[in-house]
Amino acid sequence: MTKNRYSDADCAAIYRAIYERRDMRHFLSDPIEPEILTRLLDAAHHAPSVGFMQPWRFVRISCPDLRKTIHALVEQERIRTAKALNEREDEFMKLKVEGILECGAVLVAALCEQRDQYVLGRRTLPEMDLASLACAIQNMWLAARAEGLGLGWVSMFEPEPLKTLLKMPEDSLPIAILCLGHVEKFYDKPMLEQEQWEDRKDLNTFLFENAWNVPCR
Repeated sequence: MTKNRYSDADCAAIYRAIYERRDMRHFLSDPIEPEILTRLLDAAHHAPSVGFMQPWRFVRISCPDLRKTIHALVEQERIRTAKALNEREDEFMKLKVEGILECGAVLVAALCEQRDQYVLGRRTLPEMDLASLACAIQNMWLAARAEGLGLGWVSMFEPEPLKTLLKMPEDSLPIAILCLGHVEKFYDKPMLEQEQWEDRKDLNTFLFENAWNVPCR
């Protein structure tokens, strides 16, 4: 045991949040307490970022009409996605893929403008700005689960219309519509696994040693 290790109870709480986190689609309409929302955003803001660039920006959607318009953008892409799935189209259309109109709060998570000025850690991998934003969203996700709130990441939208709708700078990029709110219960398993869309694969099939596709001994 290392001297810097958390207590058993603290470790258990962290692992519990990781394993019980769910991509939620079903929400109650109860409002979220402002102090909790502030804590969640602060947790996101304390995520690691490559070159400490902190590329994340969050747009809170408080206008009901704007929320409906965003929902319409997602619905358009949901139909296009269904068509692209070919033989799984009908199966997909039965799935609930977002809770934009029901959840307590909607946030749009985006990459900031003028990201090219950040070179440290991005000269060969410029997409590390996206990885940094993903870390911020994951921080918020785990904190929300610890607070008893659900969060759903919605990626079914065309970026340009959403940018225009939110008056975002040309070189910024919306990445996620985040549905946040109280829930009746959390899914026992990830929803897509629960609906038999896909199964979680064995960890060993993802783990190699020294070279690609060489199993660990």
